[in-house]
Amino acid sequence: MDFDPAPRQSVSDHVFGRLRDAIVGGRYPAGDALPSERELATTFEVNRHAIREALRRLQQLGLVKVSQGGATRVLDWREHAGLDLAMAGDVLPVETLSRDVLEMRATIGADAARLCALRATSEARRDVVAAVEIYAAAVPDLALMGPADLLVWRRIVEGSGNIAYLLAFNSLTAGTLAVGHVPTHLRTEELLNVAAHRKLAALIEAGEAAEAEQVARGLLHAKENVR
Repeated sequence: MDFDPAPRQSVSDHVFGRLRDAIVGGRYPAGDALPSERELATTFEVNRHAIREALRRLQQLGLVKVSQGGATRVLDWREHAGLDLAMAGDVLPVETLSRDVLEMRATIGADAARLCALRATSEARRDVVAAVEIYAAAVPDLALMGPADLLVWRRIVEGSGNIAYLLAFNSLTAGTLAVGHVPTHLRTEELLNVAAHRKLAALIEAGEAAEAEQVARGLLHAKENVR
C-alpha cells in the first residue's frame, strides 16, 4: 500500500493519522498485520522512532495490538476503540455521528442531573445555581451562551459524583465533534431556554432527583432529524 512521505514537521502525527484513517477506513481489515516497522519507516521516509510512537498511539486508541518482537495486528475498532476515536474528527465512517453524540450527551446529562440532586454537597448545588445565572446573563449572545451552558453541565456532572460520567463529559466537550462544535441550529432551542435551566438548578438545589432528571432530559434530548 502506498503512502505519501511524511512532512518534515510532526512526522509521528502524520504517520499516526494516515495509519489511523487506513485502519478505520477498512484498508487494513481486523486481524491483518501491519507492515513491519522497517517497511513503514521506508514507506513514510521517517525513522523508526516516529513509527513506534505512531503505533503506540494507535494501540492506545484501540486500533492495533503491538506484540513485542512480533507483528502488529489490526483490531476491530467497533470492539476495542473508545470515545477518543469518535472525537478525532472526520474519521469514523458513520453518517449519524453528530446525532449519536447528542443522544449520548442527553442520556448522561439526564442521569447526572438526577445523581447531582441526590448526592451533591450544598456547595456543589450552589455552584450549579451560580453557573446557571452566568449562562442566563449571556442570553441572547449565542457565542457566549455556548461555553456558559457547558459550564452548567460541567457543574452538574461534577456534582453527580460519577467519575465515569465526568470522563465521558470531558471527551464529549473536546475535539471537532464536541458538543460545543455541533451546529448552533441544533442547540438553539436548548440554549435559549433560560426558564428550564433555572428550573433544573432549583430542582437540583432542592434535591428533587426524578424531576431534575425529567427537566434535564427535555433540555438535552437530540432532535429526531439530527444527522
